Amino acid sequence: MSLQDQPIVNKVANSGLEQIDLETLRPEGERVLLDIKDQLFQGMILREKDFRDFVKATDWTQYQDKHVAITCSEDAIVPTWAFMLLTTRLNPFAHTIVFGDLEELETVIFRKALAHFDYKQFEDKMVVIKGCSDKAVPTSAYVELSHRLVPHAKGIMYGEPCSTVPIYKKPRKK
Repeated sequence: MSLQDQPIVNKVANSGLEQIDLETLRPEGERVLLDIKDQLFQGMILREKDFRDFVKATDWTQYQDKHVAITCSEDAIVPTWAFMLLTTRLNPFAHTIVFGDLEELETVIFRKALAHFDYKQFEDKMVVIKGCSDKAVPTSAYVELSHRLVPHAKGIMYGEPCSTVPIYKKPRKK
C-alpha cells in the first residue's frame, strides 16, 4: 500500500483530549458603555436636578437585551446614588449591568457563564483550553476556567490540540 493509498488518521481526534473553547460560552448581545461624563456640570460636578432630568428624558428601551457597563470617565466625585439610579432605570431592559469599563463587563459576563458550566464532564480527562478565538475573551475567563477545572481534570493544556502548552497535571496518588 503506497503512502497515497493509506487513510488519513486524525491523531488529535483519537488522542482523547477534550477541548474547551471559551468563545462558545460568550453570551450574545451588544456590549455598551454608559459614561455619565457628559452629565457633569463643567466636567466636574454632578448636579442632582440636572442628572435626574437626564435620567427622566432618556429612552431606556435603547438598552434592551444589551450588556451595559456604567461609569464616569472624568476624574470627578460622583455620588454612589447616581449609579444606583441608572441601574434602576436600566434594570427592566439590560441583560447585564455592571459598574466599570467594558473589560470589567466582559469579566462579569464570563464569570456568570462559567458559574453555570458543567465541569464534572471533564472528570479525570485531559483538557485543552483553546487559545485562539475570533471574539475577545478576557484573561480573567481563562484564569476562572483553570481554577474551576483543577479539581476535576487529569490535566490542563492551553492552545490548540496540535500545539499545546502544559498548564496542570493532577498529582498521582501514592
